[in-house]
Amino acid sequence: MKNPKKILIFLVMLLIGIMPVMGVTDYQPGTSPQMSATISGVNEFIPSQDVTINVIVRNSGVNTTKFGFSLFNVTGTIERDVLPTTAMMVKVGLAPGSAPIIIKSDPKNVGDIKTQGLVTVPILAKILSNASMGEYQVPLTIQYTYLASADNSAGDSLQNHYRVVSETIPLTIKIKPQVKINVIEAVPENLNVGSGGYLNLTIKNIGFEDGKKATVKIIRNGQSPIIPTDSSVFVGDFPRNGIVTCRYKVAVSGDAAKQTYPLDVIVTYENRDGDIVTSATDTVGIPIGGKLSFSVTSSPASVIQGSDTVINVEYKNNGDTTAYHSQARISAVDPFTSSDDTSYIGDLKPGETATARYQVHAGDDAVIKTYLLDAEIRYRDALDNSQVSDTFKVPVSVDPKPASSGLVSMLPALVAIVIIVIGAGYYLRVMRKKK
Repeated sequence: MKNPKKILIFLVMLLIGIMPVMGVTDYQPGTSPQMSATISGVNEFIPSQDVTINVIVRNSGVNTTKFGFSLFNVTGTIERDVLPTTAMMVKVGLAPGSAPIIIKSDPKNVGDIKTQGLVTVPILAKILSNASMGEYQVPLTIQYTYLASADNSAGDSLQNHYRVVSETIPLTIKIKPQVKINVIEAVPENLNVGSGGYLNLTIKNIGFEDGKKATVKIIRNGQSPIIPTDSSVFVGDFPRNGIVTCRYKVAVSGDAAKQTYPLDVIVTYENRDGDIVTSATDTVGIPIGGKLSFSVTSSPASVIQGSDTVINVEYKNNGDTTAYHSQARISAVDPFTSSDDTSYIGDLKPGETATARYQVHAGDDAVIKTYLLDAEIRYRDALDNSQVSDTFKVPVSVDPKPASSGLVSMLPALVAIVIIVIGAGYYLRVMRKKK
């Protein structure tokens, strides 16, 4: 065969001319990600509810490509890992818009979403307590980057051109009707620091739901000193615009002060779907009176040196609630002693006074002056709990013995002497007569 080398070269060139360029792609104009979003699962919520909104972000972009061939030169196309339909560095964020909702989650980076791919993004939120029923649009922002085009105008190196896109997609949430409470009146009875009493509440349903089998509950607000003793009152049907009244037993801790403290009120009820739900909390301020106190309104009682005396002490209730079954007690200390240091003074209403009587003895060597004895009053509050007042002072004076007290003390002896003298004289007289 003549010229075999020429024939071989001709065959190789022919083969190269007819071989397709493998892995070479050319993207059609307009190819890009197609993003959409929907809420997965429940999109109906109730006021004051903490929720997780699960958003599905989907890329529905279609990859349109054509394969090209080249005999000698490959211009502007090479095998690629990133397609124009891939949404890269996707960032998703939800805003409240005009909806009564608070978004707690910051925008999230969810990575790349390839064509026909999807990702679920959980977003934490809270429905406002005053949210009205209805449908609301919340804007979801999706920001991403994609490969817009590529060329080799610079020669053999391929130049990529990216585009950043930000899209806003409205999502729909619904606020369901609910019983919404408003405490229109709160009247305390005998609520004072360190004691117990009653609380009367008048409550209105200002929501859009008719509650069935409703129970109104009071709950301690954080570290508030108002502590419910009876916390639940069953009121039955609680229709929209309905009003109910409830009465509770309440205790107040001893470390409180005379001021207004918060108390939480909720309603649990059966809704129109037969579910047991709880209303949003309504916080109401409850005025608390100061701790019951007493004072002495009588003049200082007097006790004579070395004698037993019944003293009278008048007490006044300085508080704004009644002290029931009160007993007043004094502490008899040197130079005093007492065989009866407790006196029952009964119910003592605000501003009223009562007199206590004590048997007190002052020692012979008691210093002539006014002493201050400790006193306290034990009583029952409105819930029949035993209470003790703070200690206060009772003035008691020691008076000197009267100046004639010495002669008086000698009088029995003098009388005896006189009787003896008279008797002796009578005896002598009789004896003389006999003689």
